[in-house]
Amino acid sequence: MWYHFLADVVVAIHFAYVSFVVFGLLFIVAGIPMGWQWTRHFWLRIVHLVMILIVAGESLLGITCPLTTLEYQLTAAAGVTASERSFVGRLLDNLMFFDCPDSSVIWPIIYVGFASLVLLTFVLAPPRWKRHQALPQVGQTA
Repeated sequence: MWYHFLADVVVAIHFAYVSFVVFGLLFIVAGIPMGWQWTRHFWLRIVHLVMILIVAGESLLGITCPLTTLEYQLTAAAGVTASERSFVGRLLDNLMFFDCPDSSVIWPIIYVGFASLVLLTFVLAPPRWKRHQALPQVGQTA
């Protein structure tokens, strides 16, 4: 029972990771012409870049994602098949994983291309350090 639940937790974390990378890029690209300053937050952009570089690096090196491996191990330990998982587990799993022809070639191209787009946003809208403004002195207005 616990393995089944933990497998669902892992797939939810994995889905959150993928969502942050994909929707993060969409929001950053939309934020450039809209002037959204939060899309230039230094640490947000660095974390976003590192996350996609990890995925691209794993795919180029032929490394299976540790979250995928853990999910499969927990599902096997629970003694269930993919079709016997909880509704949420099946839903998230089906949203992230699907069959495609010759995936060993296609996915690394997609991941590296996506990482290249994230790097391009560093040129189009470079991240900025937050500028600290001096606090007004007593008797001064801001």
